[in-house]
Amino acid sequence: MTAESARISPLPVEQWSDDAAQTLPRYLRRPELFAPDRPNALPMPTSLRLFAHHIRLTEPWLAFSEVLVGKDSVLDPAHRELLVLRVAWRTRSQYEWIHHVRIGRACGVTTEQVHAIPQGAEAEVWTPLERAMMAAVDQMIDRFRVDDETWQVLASHLDKPQLLELSFVVGSYLCLAQVFNNVGLEADPPSEPLDAPALPALGD
Repeated sequence: MTAESARISPLPVEQWSDDAAQTLPRYLRRPELFAPDRPNALPMPTSLRLFAHHIRLTEPWLAFSEVLVGKDSVLDPAHRELLVLRVAWRTRSQYEWIHHVRIGRACGVTTEQVHAIPQGAEAEVWTPLERAMMAAVDQMIDRFRVDDETWQVLASHLDKPQLLELSFVVGSYLCLAQVFNNVGLEADPPSEPLDAPALPALGD
């Protein structure tokens, strides 16, 4: 789906409400780089421009998401990103895939691991915990619940807060992928070539 055929197009910054203009930039790492009055300002991420349509809904969602990726997170960042990447691959979420390949590499995910994501739990690269994480994503998508065998492996490596956070990470990024797929959100162009498998088209 192209930008021209998007069901809900990202809102141009100049059309943002005052609430959106004051709130959404707070969720950027370097908001000053995106300031409209800055020479050579960076383009506002398409996800935030989409969220600007309904700030009362999306601002609390962003605040919740910050807990999953910020200083209060209890999962290893690389493990979190492996979960998100498997969700993105299974849901064919172009936005999540491109965005989180970049984030994952910054968090310690290796090129070999990125290329193993399409194989899921069957790939040989994984540790026992990572293999269980891949299986957990697939089971939550396919059967809405992690089976007992996989849960036991997870619980042998993770404590209760981490197990709970794992469930929230998979569930929240599954929700976000469905939203992005439904509205036809295009991914932000990568700043450099991605060393990652090409995501199949939605429906394949």
